[in-house]
Amino acid sequence: MTTNQTWNPEAYARNAGFVAQLGEPLIDLLAPQPGERVLDLGCGDGVLTEKLATAGCIVVGVDGSPEQIAAARAKGLDARVADGHNLPFDGEFDAVFSNAALHWMREPDRVIAAVARALKPGGRFVGEMGGAGNIASVWAALVDTLARRGIDAAAFNPWYFPTAEEYHARLEAGGFVVKSITLFPRPTTLPGDISGWLETFGGTFLSPMDAATRAQIIDELRETLRPALLTPEGVWVVDYVRLRFSASR
Repeated sequence: MTTNQTWNPEAYARNAGFVAQLGEPLIDLLAPQPGERVLDLGCGDGVLTEKLATAGCIVVGVDGSPEQIAAARAKGLDARVADGHNLPFDGEFDAVFSNAALHWMREPDRVIAAVARALKPGGRFVGEMGGAGNIASVWAALVDTLARRGIDAAAFNPWYFPTAEEYHARLEAGGFVVKSITLFPRPTTLPGDISGWLETFGGTFLSPMDAATRAQIIDELRETLRPALLTPEGVWVVDYVRLRFSASR
């Protein structure tokens, strides 16, 4: 198996459009000002990047997925492929903004250091990510389902879901002053069946398998998760927990 997660912009828009929609309050926390230079870290297909540009900011979006960057560029945005652990910027931005991306970066201290380098003195870092307990039901089902096939899910876990206390300490160690940080449950209604969510976000575990095995695992996961996550009305609601913060350099 491989730990690479790949992204299909069309599937992402179809199965995960809620990510940008539910991230809009983060823009309010950022309080962007016209003329500010803002780095959107983990910009994906650029939906929120576009909103920052509309607010009058000079925005650069970066993401590790060439496919997502192509989708962002198609919106007319300045979007570039880059690794969040090693950003190619030095003192260029008034703010770094990140929604639903930091939990895909498994070396948080390197990311925080890269963000600090990218910011001007006094610059701010505003973000939201999965926090401790995020998708706990999904994770437990993944562990059990893969274990039956002799696969240790933890060995391929692509996610980092910290507590508020842990991430607060990491930000301070990285030279930031934390203005606010909160961990909160945010049960999230999916636009369709959870199989689409699993196909979109579970690539690390599923992509290396042949199509038949992948479909079988998704079916097993769906049945395992049905009692906990499917409402009587037939709506899938995933047990998201978010960590939202604002800090300054």
